[in-house]
Amino acid sequence: MDGQQVESQTQGKTVAEHIVDFLERRGVEHVFGLCGHTNIAVLAALADSPIDFVTVRHEQIASHAADAYARVTGKASVVLSHLSPGLTNCATGVANAALDCIPMVVIAGDIPTHYYGKHPHQEVNLHADAAQWEIYRPFVKRAWRVDRADLMAEILEKAFHLAESGQPGPVLVNVPMDIFSEVIPAEGFERVAQNTRALAKPSIDDETAREVVQKLANAQNPVAYVGGGILLAQASEELREFVEHMGLPVAHSLMGKGALRDDHPLVMGMTGFWGTSLVNQSCLKADTIFAVGTRFKEADCSSWYPGYTFNIGGKDDVTKVIHIDIEPQEIGRNYPTEIGVVADAKAALRVLTRVAKEMYPDGFAREAKKAEIAEFRAAFKTSNEDMQTSAAFPMMPERILADTRKALPEDAIITTDVGWNKNGVGQQFDILTPGSILTPGGFATMGFGPPGALGAKLAAPDRVVLSLVGDGGFGQNPAALATAVELNLGIIWLVMNNNAFGTIAGLQKAHYGLTYGTTFPGNAAQPEHGPDYAAIARAYGAVGIKINSAEELLPTLETAIASGRPTVLDVPMINNPTPTTGHWNILDIYSPDADVSHVSTD
Repeated sequence: MDGQQVESQTQGKTVAEHIVDFLERRGVEHVFGLCGHTNIAVLAALADSPIDFVTVRHEQIASHAADAYARVTGKASVVLSHLSPGLTNCATGVANAALDCIPMVVIAGDIPTHYYGKHPHQEVNLHADAAQWEIYRPFVKRAWRVDRADLMAEILEKAFHLAESGQPGPVLVNVPMDIFSEVIPAEGFERVAQNTRALAKPSIDDETAREVVQKLANAQNPVAYVGGGILLAQASEELREFVEHMGLPVAHSLMGKGALRDDHPLVMGMTGFWGTSLVNQSCLKADTIFAVGTRFKEADCSSWYPGYTFNIGGKDDVTKVIHIDIEPQEIGRNYPTEIGVVADAKAALRVLTRVAKEMYPDGFAREAKKAEIAEFRAAFKTSNEDMQTSAAFPMMPERILADTRKALPEDAIITTDVGWNKNGVGQQFDILTPGSILTPGGFATMGFGPPGALGAKLAAPDRVVLSLVGDGGFGQNPAALATAVELNLGIIWLVMNNNAFGTIAGLQKAHYGLTYGTTFPGNAAQPEHGPDYAAIARAYGAVGIKINSAEELLPTLETAIASGRPTVLDVPMINNPTPTTGHWNILDIYSPDADVSHVSTD
């Protein structure tokens, strides 16, 4: 679009109208949010725009949906919020996005500028006038309070660039409602319309790349350890090419699951507390860890205790680390690093692969490691077979996951929540298309999965979207169903219903011998003692089905997928713990002298 076209479309408009034009030029297709008296000027401008406003019943639904939307599209999503309670309702979803490095631009209405400090309706001013924007300061990359209308174009441009560049994350643009309605000339928006939409990302130089490749080639037991940064950089194909050429076995963090297909012959699995013995032992024995796009976070590293997942930096240090990340603060944060590289994962892996092929044209096979991985997979599958085929009812969680995997196409998008649907999926559920698993990692937010499915389906309408969620998580935001029905989004919510906050109940039972405040009355086999989630779904206009035997799940799930209608499957489940081989510091806090973790509460 040239300058004359921009001028003809934007001259003499309100700030709200300029904002909508700006979003259109950036290719924004959906804005998630909820109305309020401070943002209806923006809604009025959106009414005549090709951008769809996705109306929700609670602002947390909007921010979680926008989070998942950004994960699937790879671009910053947009949330429109009302002031004060609207903004605080949004906060959990925005913080979840922040801790998982998801790009998002939150535009929030605020009190009029001429009422600052007078305590008008809903002002946040107990410690400073018009201070609601400060609520977000601890978790967004930046928060702006727009006090002059002529700065709006510049701030919006900075907001999108900051959200999407470096280590991505959310930003807040806080706008007093009178500024939304102010009529301003077009010059500022004309100027930013000529700016680049995306910034070039840093890579690795050839000299450093040769040093990295040389060290990996000389290593006896190298391991590639990858995190969510691979998926944020959309670098799965580059990762595959490099590890295949170098013959590197691949371990991943929770957020790195799906960086490569789980059935790839070099993929060992997830590390840490819920990791398997193969991956934890392989990382312990590694002499060189090639880490890309990971923070070495607590659960993934068994609370950084030596002897469980990694032996790095302690008195028995046997492992050296090569760490590539877009954010300098992540390098060396939790483990000492021999080679640290600040670079975009995609760009760096491209250079590393080229250099590796120049230095070692024949590559590295490491057939013995591949055979070890294949043997462990076969043994693990055999050891899990009884649980995955069990006719027990309420169902075994392993069978729920196994039947779900059978029913879904390879490219289906799965949103998880917390509990078995996160930890068990990380350990036992094969992801066969990179980027198709959306998990709340850093914040581990209960309630992410159901609204996250809305954003995923809007971003990828032609793909099957399924939310694996516990009854605790589904119960937090069932109003996501209203939006799904209104927009005819054929999402499936599979409620793994153990009538409890199951993971915490198992933890409390193991350490304190009771389940006070962690379970609900009755049990999973007695629906009369808890909400009928199938009936709730039907009340919203969706399909609701209560599963009554283990044999019902697979065919019912297949029918739900084929129907293309929003569907809730309420699946009673035994509350068995996810098996663990790593460690978690909280176990030492609760029971310092006992070897105990989680137990079944059924």
